[in-house]
Amino acid sequence: MRRTSWQPFALSAGLALVAVVAVVVVLSLAQKQRTAPQRCPPGLELGATRCCGEGQREVAGHCEGTPQRCAVNMTVTKDGCVAQSRRVAIPAGRFELSVADWEPNMSTGRRVVDLPAFLFDSHEVSVAAYARCVAAGACAAIDATNTEPGVPVRGASAEHASKYCAWAGGRVPTVDEWLAAAMGSDARRFPWGPTGLVCRRASFGLVAGPCAVGGSGPELTGARPDGATPDGVVDLAGNVAEWARTSTGGFVALGGSFASRLAAELKPAARPVEAPPLDHMGFRCAYSSAR
Repeated sequence: MRRTSWQPFALSAGLALVAVVAVVVVLSLAQKQRTAPQRCPPGLELGATRCCGEGQREVAGHCEGTPQRCAVNMTVTKDGCVAQSRRVAIPAGRFELSVADWEPNMSTGRRVVDLPAFLFDSHEVSVAAYARCVAAGACAAIDATNTEPGVPVRGASAEHASKYCAWAGGRVPTVDEWLAAAMGSDARRFPWGPTGLVCRRASFGLVAGPCAVGGSGPELTGARPDGATPDGVVDLAGNVAEWARTSTGGFVALGGSFASRLAAELKPAARPVEAPPLDHMGFRCAYSSAR
């Protein structure tokens, strides 16, 4: 049978159509992944702005009800999921703590320090943990808006942090210790490594995007296990900003918070904040390493 002149054109047009459809499908999937990233680990469910235990519901930024299940390394309590913090060993070593970066609020220049080994809380101090210090009479109560046991205590001043850490047998970490835990000896761009900032790795942008709109506070401590350091320290980017001691005896905020929107605010190398909003502030402790 003689081939008609329009057959090659029809074949080419068909292949072009298939290619266009393939591109549209790929772009659609990419857009879906970009606008609706997986945020909650197994055992937690995504509400309007944050993660709650399975069986709970988010009401005005709070997780209410008794969870049926929580994420790995979290305990189910009648009032919510509570992560179990541990003391992570940060080995002695030489740390490069400043990374040159194009973003305007990055620290610049090369700063290398030698630090002895120390221990560092794997999680931010939770409401439940802080309440034990209050019950012991060693800490002053904090008038916080969120009383869920598993979220980080916030509204904490440097004095609150200092008294709690002393009661726990530790201290507020120095800036160098905090940065060493976050950046490691390999000067990581983010606590988890060189890869980019996404909503499944850090609790950020919960107030006005990009991870949620209308959020009013932090997530459960440990709700972003994909953002852990290689040593297993979580939430060093976002959730609540954390107090650290300067070499002159002052205190600064590091790590950004649930309201931070830009990567430049959340990288360990970002310039410390000297007067942070207290409602965004929490802390964790450092301890002398056992010999």
